[in-house]
Amino acid sequence: MTTETIRVQRSRLILPLMTPIQSFMRVEASGGILLLLTTIAALIWVNSPWEDSYFDLWSTNVRFGIKDFSLSKPLLLWINDGLMAVLFFVVGMEIKREVIGGELSSLRAATLPIAAAVGGMAVPALLYVAFNAGNDSVNGWGIPMATDIAFALGVLALLGSRAPLSLKIFLTALAIVDDLGAILVIAFFFTDELGFAALGYGAIFVGLLIGANRAGIREPIIFLLLSIGLWIAFLKAGIHPTLAGVIAAMTIPATTLIGPRQFLEKAQAAVQKFAAAVTGDTGQARSDRADAVYELEKASHQIESPLTRLEHRLHPWVAFAIMPIFALANAGLVIDGDFFNSIAEPVSLGIIAGLVIGKPVGIVFASWLVVKLGIASLPRGLGWSAIVGGGLLAGIGFTMSLFISGLAFDAPEQVDQAKAGILIASLIAGTVGWVLLARMGKTPRAAED
Repeated sequence: MTTETIRVQRSRLILPLMTPIQSFMRVEASGGILLLLTTIAALIWVNSPWEDSYFDLWSTNVRFGIKDFSLSKPLLLWINDGLMAVLFFVVGMEIKREVIGGELSSLRAATLPIAAAVGGMAVPALLYVAFNAGNDSVNGWGIPMATDIAFALGVLALLGSRAPLSLKIFLTALAIVDDLGAILVIAFFFTDELGFAALGYGAIFVGLLIGANRAGIREPIIFLLLSIGLWIAFLKAGIHPTLAGVIAAMTIPATTLIGPRQFLEKAQAAVQKFAAAVTGDTGQARSDRADAVYELEKASHQIESPLTRLEHRLHPWVAFAIMPIFALANAGLVIDGDFFNSIAEPVSLGIIAGLVIGKPVGIVFASWLVVKLGIASLPRGLGWSAIVGGGLLAGIGFTMSLFISGLAFDAPEQVDQAKAGILIASLIAGTVGWVLLARMGKTPRAAED
């Protein structure tokens, strides 16, 4: 086997391990397109002659379990409390991955997206409060803090090569910090009165999850079963159950059984064994090929941590099923005279101002400040025009904004006002951001401005 052949095989074997963020962005971008389609479907459905069937469907009670050991909730709550817990579980794993070995793993690299995210959360919240001060609607201050990375990356995907990879990475890291901010908002401001008995059971499940990690258990099913127990305990304790997903995610093992060099040796040996038997048609040759494939699969399993394995398995389900179902169930808004009147209400105005103006202003100012102070620097190929465009795309709040609005408001009219503001703001921010970045992509040396 020649040196060149070995080099090519090495690159083919290692490349998939080196590009998790590219895979993440591809899935998110494709999921963003599906998310847009389901949002449009929800709006068409709720504004059609079959409007009643829309609301009847999501209010249908669904029971899981048997007799006294069962939970009965409207379908909408199973989606918002149950399926969204899976989304938060994946978000928690993404945060852990980025902190351990991604864009947030070093202080210098993490400073820019963290500062940008903090600015992009603080300014929108302040703008919302300015519009709603003195009203009970001020409780919705967390709504314009969110970023919908699926929609944002979907818009970037439409730009193709005109959107620099550095912007996609920056926006992804920013959105992950944004998600962490949303998690903290939910934990501290949208937790009901605690049930201490159920909270005790929750503590037991957290202990079991940590114990499973420390004991070296690597089977994902064990962690998933314990996570379901934690979810039920949080639900009964009055803590929003989606937080169970985040806490459980932090206990998933992130270590591998073998290192990169050991994997490369095992993989090369397996490939060489397969190559030696590739032309034979005897029973021994077939057996050698099967053994080589098994050894390669085993080595691949050993180099992949449970965290990576679970994230890769669940991420497509979140992007292509859970988030579109959430959008279909929550984006339905009757567009009539009341809809246009609601846009002038403080809730809608605060959200629109927060997402369309507050997000880019906060992101750009915070980024400029840390760069000016010398504690961070812009990634190569990322100029200030791209930061402004990315800040506008971060104003597409949508999924998490809709989720937080359901927690912040009890009054249906305020929920509808929030939906109107979120839809309009996301449309404006996405359109203006796309136009700016498209124009920037046509300008020579735009990435170096």
